[in-house]
Amino acid sequence: MDSRIPRLRRKLARIPYTPNRSHSFGEERHEFRLGPRLTKGQADAFQAEHDVELPQPYRDFLTNMGGSGASPYYGLIPLEDCALFTMNSRDASTGSRGFSRAYRPTRRGDLFLHVIERGCSDLVLIGITGPLTGRMLIGNADGFWGPNVSSAPDFLAWYERWLDHMAAGQDNRALELTSPQLRAHPIRQRLAHSPCPLHRT
Repeated sequence: MDSRIPRLRRKLARIPYTPNRSHSFGEERHEFRLGPRLTKGQADAFQAEHDVELPQPYRDFLTNMGGSGASPYYGLIPLEDCALFTMNSRDASTGSRGFSRAYRPTRRGDLFLHVIERGCSDLVLIGITGPLTGRMLIGNADGFWGPNVSSAPDFLAWYERWLDHMAAGQDNRALELTSPQLRAHPIRQRLAHSPCPLHRT
């Protein structure tokens, strides 16, 4: 188990549910509570079924913290409902990239797992293969904006940043999703407003 897990448990326990705390129109679904933890067998079964390996910090969270619930936006998606995506080619007119569902085996490109519900066609993903393995990013399936890569090195660091911001009275808009170090990365784009009016964070 990752040594950060006990600290994350304590931090989450100190954040009571307050409607609209995060301004994401989603916390009313999870009320800052996690669902049951996954067993190692369930995590192994998902990996075997989809021929992927979950990034260890994310897997540790699912098996030692909770398998759904409390997170930014509408909450962690139960692993059995998570879908794999590939990133589309850059749109020549907008410079942004959308995402398409992927079904293993695939040779279409690097894989990303949709792990948090954000609403409309917006996606919160974790890299599963390729240079962004283990990194968190937010994008739009239709390529209306982004995507943007978090400066957090892995899922647990990203999740702890969220907890710290909630405890400090900040909200999801302060997550600093884009790393200055990734400005030269080909998928790095300026974050634009979501076309969905309920989820402009």
